[in-house]
Amino acid sequence: MRQRQSKGEFTVARGSSGIVAGLTAAAVAAVAFLAYQASANAPASVASTTGEKPAASASAQPSAKPKPTVDPLAVPAASGKGERVVYALKDRRVWLVDEGNKAIRTFTVMPSPVSPPPGAHQVTSRSGTVQGSDGVPIEHVVRFANVDQVAIGFSAAQDGSMASPDPTSKTGGVRMKRADGNAMWTFATVGAKVVVVP
Repeated sequence: MRQRQSKGEFTVARGSSGIVAGLTAAAVAAVAFLAYQASANAPASVASTTGEKPAASASAQPSAKPKPTVDPLAVPAASGKGERVVYALKDRRVWLVDEGNKAIRTFTVMPSPVSPPPGAHQVTSRSGTVQGSDGVPIEHVVRFANVDQVAIGFSAAQDGSMASPDPTSKTGGVRMKRADGNAMWTFATVGAKVVVVP
């Protein structure tokens, strides 16, 4: 037979359950506070107080359109059409272009101290072998412009050198390797079009 609980025992039991409930509430509050403090002090890359996924970084987003790559050896667009020699002053490069606008050969050159003006020119004269105005024996000279009584033309040194010319000299020889000079000689006959671009 169950014994009757006294009023004092009931009060103690009720009081102890209140203490347990109070301690539990305090513990939950402490855990919540520590969690808040940890997220507030966490680096931005880790912290997320709302549970939302962090936004993607700008680098992860695809760009609108990738820029097309430009072929550095492509024939300059503003060099006209048809069979021609194209000489790019800034790039120090020459293209031999066929009638279908396709480069059949391209090569670097050593510019002359006196540069030809940009625009269309034509081959006016050629010489097989001569002494260059800088004293170097040259071959396959293809002249196409004249600036202040200085003849400007493509040529190759017979020793194959492509040394930088004296910048103070008034010479117009655009030097190239001998193999390139041979190709130029075959391609650029008198009257051939030469287009100079900046």
